[in-house]
Formats: sequence, structure tokens, C-alpha cells
Amino acid sequence: MSASAEARLIQQHPNLDTLLKDIQSLDGLVEQWDEQQRNTVQAITRAHDELNKEAFSRLIRALKADPTALIALKEAVSDEVVYAVLRYHGIIKASLHERVDLALESVRPYLKSHDGNVELVEIKLPDTVIIRLLGTCDGCPASSLTLSEGIEKAIKEHCPEITTIKKAKGGVTAKPVDGVTVNFVSPFARNEDKDWLVVCSLDDVPEADIKVATVKGNEVLLSRFGDKVTCYQNACAHMGMPLDMGTVNNAILVCPHHSFEYSLESGECLTAPEVQLHTHAVRVINQRVEIKLS
Repeated sequence: MSASAEARLIQQHPNLDTLLKDIQSLDGLVEQWDEQQRNTVQAITRAHDELNKEAFSRLIRALKADPTALIALKEAVSDEVVYAVLRYHGIIKASLHERVDLALESVRPYLKSHDGNVELVEIKLPDTVIIRLLGTCDGCPASSLTLSEGIEKAIKEHCPEITTIKKAKGGVTAKPVDGVTVNFVSPFARNEDKDWLVVCSLDDVPEADIKVATVKGNEVLLSRFGDKVTCYQNACAHMGMPLDMGTVNNAILVCPHHSFEYSLESGECLTAPEVQLHTHAVRVINQRVEIKLS
């Protein structure tokens, strides 16, 4: 196709981006007007929007009464311009995929503040979403808290029909952050200074082994990897049985009741990867180990 022919085609059938850019340009122009002029334009725009919405609604109701027309209507909605206009007027709702994307986008600023991210892996109809944590969130012991308190809540708020959120294996290796004195804290752990509880000194926590501590009636398991500490509830993710009598070999804790194996470094269940130990936020400040119960 020649350049002139392509230009004529675009002029006859402009795409969504072109139409939106035209609107944005006009919006930018109106923003330079005085308040009375802007209010007048906004009032006219609202009146046009209400008229168009009512007209589209009546048209769609009429077409739905005819099975043949309904098929044509569904095909028409697949056009990006038609879809965008009907979405703008609230006549059709956002797709499940769009709403999941919006939910993930709403939590990304929090995750990025910890050099992490999240991506959608798959939607399994009717009620399951699979996500993957990226960056420092991948493999972090606080990832279960990030998943439950941040990502799950956001997805279920935007998509009430979703009841199950699963975490896929990460594909990006977590990178250490230089100069950070707070270890393994979820961005959704309410990081204010209040509620942090001193448990012990860093030297009291064994390397790649477990120390049992009781904090406000909660039994927790602490483990150390260099100057980093992990903290989990003393309860197997399988049936909630205590883990402190289990054996530890190469930083792998084996449940004494049903032999489920857990990585002390990440809290991941190696026997059933879809579950993970309940994690508490933990930080090390001046050789002091502090936790925040979640």
C-alpha cells in the first residue's frame, strides 16, 4: 500500500490512539482557559455524555432482543473504538483480565519501594489467578505477607469473583540492596516504628538452624543467614502442628509430624510448593532482632 493510500485509510478509519490524542490536545487547550470557560465546557461535555450514554443504552437493549443482532453486537464490541466508548460510558464493564491488571498496578508502587514487582501469569476461570513475584519479592520470607496483605486484597477488591490467588515460581533472582538495615519486611507490613518487638540479639540466632521464642503468646521460629534473619510462626502449613521438634539439615526444616520440608531461608514448603510458612516481618538494627507480628 502506498503512503498516500495508507494516509487516506487512516483518515477514513482513525485508530483509538489517534482519536484519544486529539481529545487530549483539546483538553490541554481548555485547561489554559479561565475557570468560567472551563466550567462551561465541562457542563456541555457532561450533557453530551449523558445523551450519548442513553442513546447507546437504548440501542443495545433493542439489539439484544434479536438473537441475530446480538451476535453482530458482540462482534462490534471487539472493535477497540467501540469497546473504549462503551467502557467510557459504563455500558460494559472491564474484562476480568483488565481488572486483575488494575489490581496489580495498584500495588506495584509499594512493591517497587522494596525493589520488587509482580506479574500476572494466568487466569484460570472461573475463580483462580496465578501471579509471580519478581525482584526482591521473589524468594523473600515476607512474600507470604506481601501476597496475603497486599496482592490478594487488591485482586479480590477489584475482582470479587476471584477466590483463589496462587503464587508461581519466580523467574528473576532477588538482588541485595546495599546499605539496608531492615531485612525481609513486606511493603504491606505497616513499617512504622510502633509494634516492633525486640526478641533477642543477632548472636542468639543460630546460623541455618532454629531458635524458638515466645512473643505476646505467639511461638515463633528464628533462623539466621549471615546478618539476615527470618521469622516464622511455629506451625506447619500442612496441619498447623508445631515445628520446633523437627530436624534441620542444610537449612531445611522437617516437620516431626508428617515430614513436610520447609526452607528456613524462604519459608517455602518443598513438599507442597503451593503453601508457605506464616511469616512475620523481621529487622535487624544494631545487632538487635526485632519482629512485627502479622
